[in-house]
Amino acid sequence: MVTTALRPDIDTDIARVTETLAMITPRWNVRILLALARSPLRYSEVAAKVSWLQSGQLHPKLTSLCHVGLVERTEHTARHVTYGHTDRGKALLQVLPVIVTWAEEHLEAAEHPLPAIEQIEDSLTLLTRRHAAAILWVLKSRQEVSGRALGRIVMPGSDWTSVYPPLRQLVSDGLVVTDGVGRPYRLSEAGNALGPVLGSLSAWSAGQPLTRAAQHPVWGNPQVKPTPAPWVSSRPRPAPAAAAPGWHKRDLFSHATHSPNAAVPAGGPRR
Repeated sequence: MVTTALRPDIDTDIARVTETLAMITPRWNVRILLALARSPLRYSEVAAKVSWLQSGQLHPKLTSLCHVGLVERTEHTARHVTYGHTDRGKALLQVLPVIVTWAEEHLEAAEHPLPAIEQIEDSLTLLTRRHAAAILWVLKSRQEVSGRALGRIVMPGSDWTSVYPPLRQLVSDGLVVTDGVGRPYRLSEAGNALGPVLGSLSAWSAGQPLTRAAQHPVWGNPQVKPTPAPWVSSRPRPAPAAAAPGWHKRDLFSHATHSPNAAVPAGGPRR
C-alpha cells in the first residue's frame, strides 16, 4: 500500500495504479493476456502462442493472472479446461493501445523497428520504478518541487534523502528533469505526456470507463479532445521517405505471439 503525505484520495489513487501496474508488468504477463485476446484457449493452445516459455513457467503465470482477476479458468469437463479474460481483463486491454501511442511519441527509436508489445513492455518498465507513481503525481500536480520537499511528501517518516535514488532513476529514464544540483525537479515533456496512460490506468483501477481518463484530477485535461491519428507499430524518428503504414487497434494483438530473441531491455527516452 502506497502511503504518502498527499491527500487520502490521491494516495488511494496512486496505490490503485501501482497495484494495477504490478499485475501486468511481470515478464510475459502482457503477452499472455494478448494471446487470450480473441477467445478462451486450452492450456496447450496458450502454450503454443507463448512457446518460448520453458516448461513449468506458464502455469504459475496463468494462476497469478487468475488470482488478480484478469483471467478466468473454466472447467467444462475433467479433460476440457479453458482460460479466458474476465470482464476486467478485457477492459484492461483497452489501455494497451494508449501505452503504445505514448511510446511511439516519446520513447527513443531503437536500432530496429519494435513491435507494439515491446513498446508496451519498455513503457511499463519505466512506470514501475520504485516510488515512480508517487513522484510523477507530485511533480504533475505541483509543477516544480525541491528534492527535500519531494522526499517529505513521497516518503513521510523516512529520511528525505532516500528519494534521490528513485528520483535520479527517473531523470535517467527521461521522465523527470532538473537544471542542476540543488535546483527543483519537474516533469519532462515525456513525463507530462503520460496523462492519457496514467489517467486510463486510474480509471480502470477505480472501475470507471476509460473515457473518464480525461477528467482525472491530476492527469486529465477535459478541455482538450483527442485528435484521431493513425498508429504505427514502430514509428521511425525521423520519418523515412516512404510513409510508415498505419495500423488499427486489432494489429496490436498480432504481436502477441512474437517470440523474443532476448530479454526485453529497460526502455525509456534513452532506451
